[in-house]
Amino acid sequence: MKLPTATTRVCAALALLLAAGPALAAAPKAPAAKAPAKTAGVAPLTAEQARKLVDRVDERQRNGGDYKSLVFMRNKERGKAAVVSEAVIYRRDKDDRFMLLFLKPKAERGKGYLKIDRNLWMYDPTVGRWERRTERERIGGTNSRRADLDERNLARDYGVTYLGVKKLGRYQAHLVELKAKKGVDVAYPKIKLWVDAATENPLKQQDFAASGRLMRTSYTPKWRQAFSPTKKRSVWVPSEMRIFDELEKGNSTTILIRKTDLRALPKAIFSKAWLESKSR
Repeated sequence: MKLPTATTRVCAALALLLAAGPALAAAPKAPAAKAPAKTAGVAPLTAEQARKLVDRVDERQRNGGDYKSLVFMRNKERGKAAVVSEAVIYRRDKDDRFMLLFLKPKAERGKGYLKIDRNLWMYDPTVGRWERRTERERIGGTNSRRADLDERNLARDYGVTYLGVKKLGRYQAHLVELKAKKGVDVAYPKIKLWVDAATENPLKQQDFAASGRLMRTSYTPKWRQAFSPTKKRSVWVPSEMRIFDELEKGNSTTILIRKTDLRALPKAIFSKAWLESKSR
């Protein structure tokens, strides 16, 4: 099937964006954490203010209804040619449901992920079988995880420690450390998050294993607003993400999120039967 002109333009833009891989790898890194201090007119936060900041980060992105986006992912592994994938994401945030269906490339077409409550499943149409997955599952062989594309619930899942005001390139950011609460199943038990002091949009995130080892560094340089019929106002959605593997240097994934639609989806869409029907 021939791609629409708009889709072709996005794929081309994605390829051009990541042609400069070394430039992305040189994205700014925050300095080591020090005692909170006032930086360039941005006052440090108290512990309570930091907790409320994380609440707002969640709330500013929380739609509370349904969500659909077209996603382009460009995955680059060291020594291999880059692979561009196209997928559709469906979410029903109020019921904690998530689905991702791959459209391209041909080898991935029809593969999908379905999350109902806290159970994540992967469907492989080549064998017609569902397999249970964990939050650490790499989506379609990329460096992304389900949580990168789902609704955030940081305040619910993590405790918050404030590490101060930090300069991140031309931005001033509040740096918080997040540690997973007991009994919560998350992809990474510890996160460091840089939140833009001006917009309160996350700019940078580092994900750590339980051992303390740095696993990934990701950047979200572009955000936009989308109207939520559920909230009757706009919410913030990321439009670009860049994820770097810290274990396999040179491996990275860039994600472009397009055509975000927050209108209600069909009730029966979040089911194994529906995904299987789209995989035929």
